[in-house]
Formats: sequence, structure tokens, C-alpha cells
Amino acid sequence: MPAALRAVVPLLAAVFILIAGNGIISTLVPLRATLEGFSQADIGFIGSCYFGGMLAGTWMAPAIVRRAGHIRAFAAYAALAAVATLALAAAVHPLVWAAMRGVIGFSFAGLYGVIEGWVSSKSDSTNRGRMLAIYNIVHFTGSAAGQQALRFTDPRNFVLFSAAASFLMLSLLPMSLTRAEPPPLPPKGRLEIAGVFRATPIGAVGIALVGWANGAFWSLVPAYVERLSLGAGTVATFMTFVIAGSAIGPYPMGKLSDVSDRRWIIAGIGLATGIVEVLLVASGHPPTWLLYVFGLGLGLTIPVIYPIIVAHTIDRMGSEKAVAISSTLLFLYCIGAIIGPMTASALIARFGDVMLFVHNAAAHGCLVAFVVWRIVRRGPAPRVPLPEEAAGEAPKVP
Repeated sequence: MPAALRAVVPLLAAVFILIAGNGIISTLVPLRATLEGFSQADIGFIGSCYFGGMLAGTWMAPAIVRRAGHIRAFAAYAALAAVATLALAAAVHPLVWAAMRGVIGFSFAGLYGVIEGWVSSKSDSTNRGRMLAIYNIVHFTGSAAGQQALRFTDPRNFVLFSAAASFLMLSLLPMSLTRAEPPPLPPKGRLEIAGVFRATPIGAVGIALVGWANGAFWSLVPAYVERLSLGAGTVATFMTFVIAGSAIGPYPMGKLSDVSDRRWIIAGIGLATGIVEVLLVASGHPPTWLLYVFGLGLGLTIPVIYPIIVAHTIDRMGSEKAVAISSTLLFLYCIGAIIGPMTASALIARFGDVMLFVHNAAAHGCLVAFVVWRIVRRGPAPRVPLPEEAAGEAPKVP
């Protein structure tokens, strides 16, 4: 097994288990809230609190990791998320759920900072795209696996909350038992917002635009498909095609970005995403089979841009700052993800459901234009292999 991949196997095992638990929570909370008769405003507020907690968590993650270390910080965040998950079942009330979703968002911001920082630190500019792609594949596979738990029991009882909390705690096992050396501690216990803007405007502006589009997509696309009046089964199948594309797309695009200028890959994927969105707008009320094709196309493109922007930013700034950079990018992404659903919802309310994809096509168009402008102004980032002593051997990912 290549050294770079071997260094993150325990982490990837923990990610699969952790995200399986989060996959249960992310679907169970709005479903159970609906069954409990929460208002749409309450459900929307609960969802916003998750991203608000995540925003706060990204701000504090570098300091917490610097103080506790990667493994202990991971354990603390996972335990906190598990306790908050059990509290959801113990007190079924909108305000309690909003607070607990904020705590879970805070915890996962820290977990993502640890995970992405670890993966980025154990890779280099010649394989970072593939390494982050493998992480994303494990992430989406774990999420899809966890959501299948909802098929086996009534969401009104305690079992699913208990299962989700159990997965969160079980994710500690591979991290606690690993003999792999964690990355160096962050040199600074704070975000690198100004540093990212100076080093690579594509990282700062690009990730915010991606959050703007992705926040709107993941929040509103199930409702868009539902209002096509094709049935609940069509919604589920459409999302399955999106997730399938999300598991397939990252690796080949990550591999391509490792052997070429990542900025052109970001622009190309952004352009492809915008084309699919324009086709969805033009199709109006597409037949079911074509809707599934569009879903697969969006899955192949939408989730791929984020990890390549992360890889590009760390290429510019250095892997020794990986945790702070990952947390900074997640912070900027969350700002976009909070704003995106609001702007898209306003357009949908005024002009109709199809404006979701007009909105997102505009966001991806801005991304492509900005990236191409930056390419014209500045050359590509240098490719520097990770020193052998940091990985044990030359880190090559097949």
C-alpha cells in the first residue's frame, strides 16, 4: 500500500463510521420534526443553527487542535456530537433541537478540520487531489450507508438516535488504536482568512461561491423534484443518482488535477456544472429518465470542486498549515452555504422553482470567470513532493 494512503487508512475508517452516524442524523432530524408537527419555520431554523454552529466551530478548531492534538480533538468532538444526538431524542422541542443541532454543527466543523488537515498533511502537491478525492468517496459512501438505517425502524422511536450516537462513538476506535503518526500541530491557533486571500484569491472567493451554490442545492433540490409531482420515490431515486455521482466523480478529477494546473480543472468542472444546470432550466418539466441523468451529472460535478480548491490552496500555502487552511476554507464555505438558500428561496418565491438552477448556474458562471481571470494574472502553483521522512517512502497513489 502506498505510504501516503497507509498514513490515513485509520482516519478513513473513522470517517466512514462517523459520517454513517451523521447521515442518519441529517435525514432523521427534518423527518422526525415533520412527524412531530414542527412548523416549516422551526425546521428551517433548526437547519440554520447547524450551519451557525459549524461557522463557530471552524473559527475555534485551529486553537482546539493546537491545544489538544489531532486525535484527542477528534475524540472530544465526536463525544460532544454523540451527547447532543442523544439529547435530541430525550427532549423533542424545537428550541432544544435548534441548540443541539448547533452543537453538532460545531463538533463536525472541528472534525472536518482534523480530517481534511490530516489528509492534506500526509499528501503532497503531486497526489493531494487524489487523496482528498478518496476521502470524499469514503465520506459520501458512509453518508449513503448511514441513511439506509431509516429503512429498518420507525423514526418516532429512540433507536435511530441511539444508532447515530453509537456510530459517532465507534469512530473513536480506529483513531484511538492507530499507530500512524498524526500531523504536526498547527503553528497558529487561528484561522488564516487574510493569508488565504493573499496566497490564492481562488481559494477564498472560489470556496465561498461553491458554498453559495451547494448550500442552495442540498437544501432545496429535494423540494424542487417533489414539486414536479413525480412522487416521493422519484425524489429518493434522484438523490440516489446524485450521491452515486458524488462517489464516482472525485477520484478521476482529483487524479487529473494532480498532473495539470488545478485551476483549469476547477474552471472546467464549474463550466460542466453550469451546463447541466442550464439544460435543467431549458428542459422545464423533464421526463423521469432525463431527470435521473441530470442528477447523475450534478453528482459527478458539484461535490468535486470543493476538494480541488482545498488542494490548490494548500499547494500555495504549505501542508504545515493544513488544519488552519481547511478550517478557514470551511468557514468561508459556510458563509456561502448560509446565504445561498436564502437568495435562491427568494428567487424561487418570486419566479418559480426553476430559479434554483438559474441561481446556481449564475454562481458557477461567476466561479469560472473568476478562476480564468486569475489564471491570466498568475502562473500555476509549484509541485513539491512530500519529503520521504514525512511519509516513509515516496507517496504515490495509484
